[in-house]
Amino acid sequence: MNLNEFYITGINYKKTDASIRGQFAVNTDQYAAILEEAGQNGVEEMFVLSTCNRTEVFGLAPSPNVLIDLLCKQTSGSADSFKELAYIKQGMAAIEHLFSVGAGLDSQILGDYEIVGQIKQAIKFARENEFVGTFIERLYNTVLQSSKAIKAHTELSSGTVSVSFAAIQFLKQHLPDASHKKIVLLGTGKIGRNTCKNLVDYCGADSNNITLVNRTQAKAEALAQELQVKTAPYSQMMQVVQQADVVIVATNAEEPVICKKDLEGFGAKILIDLSIPNNIEPAAGELPGVALVNVDGLSRINDETLQNRIAEVPKANAIIVQHMQEFLEWYGMRQHVPALKAAKLKLQELHECGLFTLAAEAENTPATGGCPFHHKQPSSEETIQKVINNMALKMRRQQLPGCSYIEAINDFISAGNMN
Repeated sequence: MNLNEFYITGINYKKTDASIRGQFAVNTDQYAAILEEAGQNGVEEMFVLSTCNRTEVFGLAPSPNVLIDLLCKQTSGSADSFKELAYIKQGMAAIEHLFSVGAGLDSQILGDYEIVGQIKQAIKFARENEFVGTFIERLYNTVLQSSKAIKAHTELSSGTVSVSFAAIQFLKQHLPDASHKKIVLLGTGKIGRNTCKNLVDYCGADSNNITLVNRTQAKAEALAQELQVKTAPYSQMMQVVQQADVVIVATNAEEPVICKKDLEGFGAKILIDLSIPNNIEPAAGELPGVALVNVDGLSRINDETLQNRIAEVPKANAIIVQHMQEFLEWYGMRQHVPALKAAKLKLQELHECGLFTLAAEAENTPATGGCPFHHKQPSSEETIQKVINNMALKMRRQQLPGCSYIEAINDFISAGNMN
């Protein structure tokens, strides 16, 4: 496990628009295919983070090109295009990037805490497919701890600014009175759920005028019951969309589920596309009376809450530094594990060979059964573990594994003679 073999390669909103990011978006089937091939390409551990703002591949791999090829083999975009737009980070830079992403510092809307749930889902899927090992597991847990500390001790994620809430702000700007408007929401995943809740809580919409549509009807019904809104079967999706005043799409389809031709002749509408790739055909925005916005357009909504968050960035960075140091201390100790195991084995062999029994007898050391480690002083196992703990402490402080190995043996001999 070499820190310099940890890479992240990805694209995000900073250099690519939604249409480009959509070419490299990863759904569940594609994610499974990537992991299936990863082991055959020398990848030890990895996970893929694919959201509306980014597609990133993190992994312990021979090179970043391996990760890029695995991704691009399963997506519609080419590896050459990806490399032109991608950022690649290695070792410490890759670790720092993940901490920044987990804190919401790298989000399109600063402090957007929805990214934490997306990281959890990405890790869960990789873990289920046996691609999360000791390194990524520990890194992930430390990133979560850092993110929680930032949320608890700063105002970086204060207020209600996220992509789903930005959709509500957009509606308020373009639809002053939403109480009598028919609103249709397609998709009931995390973003869809949050958007629906925000519609009820902040938009002034009448819950009787909100209709949920999802490919899996049971999921739509469960959310509808929770939020006291209506549902419509997936087979009637286009009918309710054509009758709606507002259509919000938070699905995960590879192609648009609503096209320009579907809306021609059905009057003015507000269309909000929260999906990557685009699940509403961009040309639909050309229709008379139709206003269309996607995640890139929503991210440009700026308010006082966002300005307040900017002031919290230095505090968040300080917390990240602290947790990164904790991770690096753990990593440093992991590097010493082989030496510590070898030293412990050698000390056990020395104890069993009887060498110290003779030494103890020669010095008239009290013993039971001829062995100084069998009386009621600390047991040999306790003595060995104490010596190993001391060795680990010295190795962490001095970074001299060879010297510590020799010292451990001397400490053990001394402990044996004193007993």
